[in-house]
Amino acid sequence: MKWFLISILSLLSLQVCAQEADNPFNVQISIKPLNGRFHINANYTVPIQPCNAYAFLTDYEASKNIAGIVDVKIVSRSANKVRVSRTLEEEILFFHVELRTVVEYTEVPYRLLSFEQVSGDAKHYKGTWKLVPEKDKTTFKYDAVVELDSIVPMAVIEYFMKNNLYERLESMAQKASQYKPSTTLACK
Repeated sequence: MKWFLISILSLLSLQVCAQEADNPFNVQISIKPLNGRFHINANYTVPIQPCNAYAFLTDYEASKNIAGIVDVKIVSRSANKVRVSRTLEEEILFFHVELRTVVEYTEVPYRLLSFEQVSGDAKHYKGTWKLVPEKDKTTFKYDAVVELDSIVPMAVIEYFMKNNLYERLESMAQKASQYKPSTTLACK
């Protein structure tokens, strides 16, 4: 019995180590249905300075290298407001879903991006990206509320949203960890 318990504990510790190795950026996601909408909280941690993390988030056109994003264009820029047109494509079961959206970002250097859809296929899309410095790392915190205009049942959307969002955030974290801004920024 003692050997059996030791074996089970060893297997569990190996599984925990394997999960940590599979998630080097500590990607975490919470999606909760709320009155026909989804409230999404997610984060990941990357070993970069906040100024480079901010440069990564605000390099809008570079985001077309992220899984699911097929087109990105800056529509307008004035002061701390930027409007970005974006097209995303997803496969949900047998449905090909293409979302087009124009989002207005309000930039607060090195700390925050708030955003809201001004036009597009989603009924509602609004949220923030917050940057939280931690010693030699930065945690990217995403908080958003989204309501899609879809005939696909909410439970199916939630399932695919969790899987696709995890993949997208993992891709973003990987790209952020390798990101070299085109200009040198002074962290403030």
